[in-house]
Amino acid sequence: MTGLPGWFPIEVPLLSRGTADRSEDLRDADRSRAGWATASVLVVDDKGRVGTVTTGDGRVELALLPAAGLGEVPPAGAVLLGRVTRAGTEGAHDVWALSGDLDDTVADGAAGLRELGAALDDTDAGLLTAAVSVLGWHRAGRFCPRCGEPSEPRSAGWSRHCPNGHEEFPRTDPAVIVLVHDGADRMVLARQPIWPAGRYSVLAGFVEGGESLEATVLREIEEEVGLVVEDITYLGSQPWPFPRSLMLGFSARADPGDPLRPRDGEIEEAMWVDRATVRAALAGGDDWTAPDDPRATGPGILLPGEVSIARRMIEGWAALDTP
Repeated sequence: MTGLPGWFPIEVPLLSRGTADRSEDLRDADRSRAGWATASVLVVDDKGRVGTVTTGDGRVELALLPAAGLGEVPPAGAVLLGRVTRAGTEGAHDVWALSGDLDDTVADGAAGLRELGAALDDTDAGLLTAAVSVLGWHRAGRFCPRCGEPSEPRSAGWSRHCPNGHEEFPRTDPAVIVLVHDGADRMVLARQPIWPAGRYSVLAGFVEGGESLEATVLREIEEEVGLVVEDITYLGSQPWPFPRSLMLGFSARADPGDPLRPRDGEIEEAMWVDRATVRAALAGGDDWTAPDDPRATGPGILLPGEVSIARRMIEGWAALDTP
């Protein structure tokens, strides 16, 4: 494959592959109640953890409960994640999410999205991503931001209404994540002060009010490492519900002759790394999920784990032939 200026293909990020039918029509009050009897429920605890089960063929699945066992109608606070056909089941059915304590039978093996995202299939990973995002919004948004009155869920959990008629919807905070390259054989990796030694990633930052995505890329890269970039190119996106981000991936080209100036307090170190070094880190198994893995044989650079769009961006760039 020959590298194209500013653009390279990336694999669809794991958390962007959900298969659920999330049609607004499914959230109609009468329709959602009618589907409750045959629905399933995913319980998420206050730490964002869920129970899992391992199938006979070794697959990891979300542990879902039959909705009928929780009552005749959806309980207050339940969120309709969508209608899905899961592996090993016949026909489509509704899946809801509900905040609560995990059953003792699954609590010991409970884990969150960061740990489970790469182990689940596309359907279950999408369900868990939506559940963590929307339930987190409900926990943080119990009062109307306009008048301060208590609000209550509506639309099968996809909106909140207050007594004064104000309506709110789940909030998403857009952020850019940028792979800066030199147009040839090098890219920028950086690390934050709070990260353990050896952890590196691409650069990222939130979009400010009244700012375009391209302007955010320009501002963030110059602020964080002192580089002026061009050839800004969109690569893909991924929800990142920690707590409510939408990561918008870009590549951008910079002059490697310009000095890197890491921003105090935000970036501890930034460096240009050649493609061979990145490929070695990827091949060696060094990533954030298992920094002490004895199988790691790469150059000691711990890259983002499989669940992140950052990993897909780095893999896409590393797969290019040097122009």
